[in-house]
Amino acid sequence: MTDFIEQNKKFFPTIALFLLMALTRTSHFGSAISLPDATLAIFYLLGLFSGGLISIGILMAEAGLIDYLAITQAGVSDYCISPAYVFLVPTYLAMYAAGHVSKRYTALNMADTAKQATYLFVATSLAFLISNASFYGLSGKFADLAIIEYASRVAQYYPAYLSSTLAYGISLLVAIKVIRNLNQEKLETAS
Repeated sequence: MTDFIEQNKKFFPTIALFLLMALTRTSHFGSAISLPDATLAIFYLLGLFSGGLISIGILMAEAGLIDYLAITQAGVSDYCISPAYVFLVPTYLAMYAAGHVSKRYTALNMADTAKQATYLFVATSLAFLISNASFYGLSGKFADLAIIEYASRVAQYYPAYLSSTLAYGISLLVAIKVIRNLNQEKLETAS
């Protein structure tokens, strides 16, 4: 069993993120019975801790499958499904890229954690812009609505969009850093 774990431990982050998405992708902002959606933080963490094309593909396919099942089996509205849906790909890739770039800040100190949180903040803001601008331009639902009015309407969702992503991302980031630090100390003590 130990050999199996050692040979496959590189897949553990992707598996953990896969499970987190399965648990949280049912509601964008959460409710009394569901957690807020962690998808954006998941793609950031994927870029930071593991990843690669196969992992990206698996998690994007999972997101699409969950959306499909929610609409066809669970009665969730298909309002957001439009030609703009394809722009979730660059939305998630922006999150992944920010995580990947912030890999260099891995120390368990406030400076590195603040830098990673900044990347997470900027990427989440960019993701909000990509997903909402594409929905405005491609969904066909806002032909008579000026972009300024649309922007003022969707701006109300930005705080929840940002806060849930930052809460997941920073919490998991710090937890992983603490665990790594404890493991490092344990190895140093053992040797």
